[in-house]
Amino acid sequence: MTTLIASRPRSRPAHPPGQTYCAYTPDGTRLVTVGSNNTTRLYKTGYEGEPTNIDDCQEQNLALAASNNYFVAGSEDGTVSLYSLDTNAFDRFLLRTSLPVRDVAISPDQQWCAVASDELTVRLVGVNDNTQLRTLKEHGKPTKHLTFDPKGSLLSLSCTDGVIYIYSLTAEHPELIRKVDGVIGRLETESEASSRAVWHPDGRAFAVPTPTRDIQVISKNDWEKQRAFKNGHDGDITALSWSPNGALLASAGKDKKLLIWSTKDQSVIARYEYPNVTDICWHPTKNLASFTTSDGELYISPDFVPEQFASLLRLPKQPAPFIHDPLTELSNNTRRLEVSGPKPDARPRRDDVDADLEDLLDENYGDDDDFVVDDDGAGYTLNAGRKRPAEDDAIYESHVTKRGNFVQPQHHPSFQPGSTPWRGNRKYLCLNLIGFVWTVDQDSHNTVTVEFYDHEFHRDFHFTDTFLYDKACLNDKGSLFSCPPKDDGSPAVVFYRPHETWTQRNDWRIQLPKGEAVLAMSLNDSYITVTTTGNYVRIYTLFGIPVRVYRPKSTPIVTCASWRDYVLTMGNGPVGADGMSRLLYTIENIKRDEVCQNEDTVALPEGATVKSVFFSDNGDPCIYDSTGTLLTLLHWRRPSRAVWVPLLDTRLLPRLASGRKKESYFPIAVADNKFHCIILKGGDQYPYFPRPLLSEFDFAVPLTSAPKKKSKKSKKRSGDDLMDVDGEDGAGSSSEGSDAEDSDSENTDPLTSKESLPLTQSFLLTSLRAAQLSDMLDSSRSTASQRAALARLELDIDKTLLQLLAIECREGEDRGMRALEVVQLMKDRTGRMIEAAGKVAERYGRRILGEKIREVGERRVAGEGSDGEEEDPFA
Repeated sequence: MTTLIASRPRSRPAHPPGQTYCAYTPDGTRLVTVGSNNTTRLYKTGYEGEPTNIDDCQEQNLALAASNNYFVAGSEDGTVSLYSLDTNAFDRFLLRTSLPVRDVAISPDQQWCAVASDELTVRLVGVNDNTQLRTLKEHGKPTKHLTFDPKGSLLSLSCTDGVIYIYSLTAEHPELIRKVDGVIGRLETESEASSRAVWHPDGRAFAVPTPTRDIQVISKNDWEKQRAFKNGHDGDITALSWSPNGALLASAGKDKKLLIWSTKDQSVIARYEYPNVTDICWHPTKNLASFTTSDGELYISPDFVPEQFASLLRLPKQPAPFIHDPLTELSNNTRRLEVSGPKPDARPRRDDVDADLEDLLDENYGDDDDFVVDDDGAGYTLNAGRKRPAEDDAIYESHVTKRGNFVQPQHHPSFQPGSTPWRGNRKYLCLNLIGFVWTVDQDSHNTVTVEFYDHEFHRDFHFTDTFLYDKACLNDKGSLFSCPPKDDGSPAVVFYRPHETWTQRNDWRIQLPKGEAVLAMSLNDSYITVTTTGNYVRIYTLFGIPVRVYRPKSTPIVTCASWRDYVLTMGNGPVGADGMSRLLYTIENIKRDEVCQNEDTVALPEGATVKSVFFSDNGDPCIYDSTGTLLTLLHWRRPSRAVWVPLLDTRLLPRLASGRKKESYFPIAVADNKFHCIILKGGDQYPYFPRPLLSEFDFAVPLTSAPKKKSKKSKKRSGDDLMDVDGEDGAGSSSEGSDAEDSDSENTDPLTSKESLPLTQSFLLTSLRAAQLSDMLDSSRSTASQRAALARLELDIDKTLLQLLAIECREGEDRGMRALEVVQLMKDRTGRMIEAAGKVAERYGRRILGEKIREVGERRVAGEGSDGEEEDPFA
C-alpha cells in the first residue's frame, strides 16, 4: 500500500510536561487524560469546548484505565484511585502499594482491576469490593505492563526480565500457564520504551514491541511468533494500539514517527511526525484517535485514518495476522445444506473478506481454546458477565445454533496422516518410523529438511522450497511433496524425489488441474495416491505414470493410506441424526483391480474423529481416534466381513491411572506389535521443536479399568505350576488354595483378574495376529516361513489357554464349565494339546472335567464338530 503523510491535528495543552496518558470510555462518549499534576481532564467526544476538570487528584499519575461508569488511575506514590464518571469526582482509593504503580487494567466485565507496581507481585482487586484481592507472584520480577485478553480469561505481564508471563484467570487462584521468552527486551519500569503486549480484538494473538524496533505478533494457542510489522521505526517503540476491529495498528516511537499499519499485509498506510508520544487510544466506533506526549499535550485527531483507507475501520472484526491461519486453511470439506424458509437470527451478510472463514466456526469443530469457561455462572472466571464468552463471536458474526446443526451437516475435515499444523513459522510435514520432514517459512520461500533414523541407508538432506510445500510422505524408496495452488493462478504441484535409483536420479513434478488442491496423499513401494478438492483420487506409479483417476462415492474426501498394492481412502458419507457425516472407507487392490471393502463405515463413538490412519508393518489398516483408541481392521480382505478391533485404549494406561498426569499421544505407526507414538504433555495436541523422542506401548485390548497399585502383602502368582506342551509337570505346587487370593478376587471377572488378565490379553492379541496372518496367506502366495509363523501363533494360543485352564482348575470344581470352554477354544487338531489339558485337570483332581476333556479330544480326532464349532473368537 502507498505510504503518505496525513493531515496534522492541533495540540491541546492538557497537563504540565511529564508522562501523560489517555483512554476512551468503552461507549466512546468521553476521553480521560491524566498526567504529572493533580488535575484529571474529561473531554466530551465531539465537543470543542473546555474539558471538565477533576481537581485535588494524586500527582504524578503513571497509569490509566477507563470503563463507562468510572476510571482508575495509578500514581507514583503507590495509590490506585477510582473516580466516578457519574459525579465527575474522586470516589475512593482502590489499593495502596509500597512502590510506584506502573500500570492498571480493567477486566472486560469491569469487575476487576489489575495493578502492576515496582513490587514483585501483581494484585487483582475487586472494583465493587476491594477486600476481594488476588495476588500473582509466580513471575518474581517487577511488572512494567499488564493487559487482559478480550475474554478476560488471561492476563499478560511484561516484566523487566524480558519475559512475558501469561496467567490464567479461570480458576479461583490465578495460575501461571506460560512464559513467552525471547520476544521483548529487558526494560526498567521507568523506561520510556514500551514492551506492552496488546491483545488483538479477536483474542487469538497479541502484538508486542521488540528490541529490534519491530512489532511481533504472538498467537495464543501455541505462543509462537506469527507475522511481524517490520521496518517502520528507527527508534524504540513507545506506544501501540489496535483499532477496535483489529484491521489497523497504530504505533509511535522515539524516532518521532506515529504510524498506522494495515493488519492484513503489515504495510504502513499513513505516517505522522510527532515527538515524545506516550499513549495512543482509538475511538470505539469513529474514525477518530487521540494520543498524548511527554510534553503534556493531547492530540485529538478526527479522520485519523486517511480517506482512501477509512473503509477498513467499517469492516467487521478482522482476524489477527497469522503466518498460517488455521481458520483459513481447512475449510475445503465443510459445506452446509440450505434450508428453505427464513433462517432464525437472520443477520446481514458479512463482508467478503471473512466469507471463507464461515464454515470453520461451528461449535463442533475448530475450538482450540483449552481454558475453562464459566458456563454455569458459578464464578469460575473473572469475566462472569456473559455466558460462554467466545473470543471470535464478533469476528465472524454468527455461530450456528445447536438446533441448526441438525439441518446443517458437519463434515469431518481432511488431514494428512503424520503431519502437524503450522505453529508460528514451523510445521512437520511427515513423522513416521523412517524419519521426519519439516519446513520453515522464510516469508519469500520455505526451507525443507528431511532426516532419517537409520543413517547407514540414507543421508539427510534439505533444500530451498520455492513451491511452498505443505504436505509430504516419506518411505525407504523416496519422498513425496505437494503444494497448494497459488493466488496468482499457479496450479497445485506434486513432487517426487527418489532416494536412489540404478540410473541417474530423476525427480519429477506433476501439476494438478487449475484450482484443484491436494487434501491428502500416501506413498508406498508401488504407487502414489493423491486425493484432491476436486473429489478425485489420482493414483500414479512411483515415476509419475497415472494409472487410475476416479471419483469416490463418499465425498468430501478426508484422507488416504496405502501399503504395497492396496489403497485405503476415507470420505464423508451420509449424515447421522446428530448432524455429523458418517466416515466411510474403501480398500482396493490397484494391481488386481479388486475391491476388498466398498464404502464401509469407520467405527467411531459419537462425536469422535479420526486422528490418523495408516497400515501396520504387517499390512493391516489401523486408525487412531480422538478418544485415544487404536483400532485395527480384521478380515478386511473379505468383502463385507471387516470389523474394527481395539488394540489399545490409551485412557486405560497405568501411567494415567492416578489421574494426576495429563498427557495425550500423537500416533506414528504400528510395528513389531507395538504402538509407536509421541507423548504430548499438558494440553498439547501436536509435537513441536525440538523433535521429541518416540515412545512405544504394548497392545492391551480394553477389557477392564486401569489397574490399581498392588498392595505390599499381595503375592503375584507365576505360571510355573502349569503343564508344558509335552505334558510334563512343572515346578509349581499342586495343593488347592495354597496361596490366598486377593480379597477382591471373588468380586471380579475370573478371566480379567490380576492373575489371568495378562493371559487373557495374550490370548486375544495372539488370536488376532493369527487371524490377520491367515487372511493374508489365503489371499496371496504363501511361503514356508509364513506358514510356519501361523503354526507358531496357533501353538502360542494353545499354550496360553493351557495356562488359563490351570488357573480355572485351581479355583475349584464350580469353575469346571468355564475350564471346559477354555479347552474348546484350542486350535490344535492333533490331540496333543487336548491330552496336555487332560493332564492339567488330573493334576488338580478335577476328574469329571478330565472326562469331558477326553470326550472333546475324541471328537476332534474323529473330525467331528468342525461344522459350526470353529473356535475363532474373531470369526
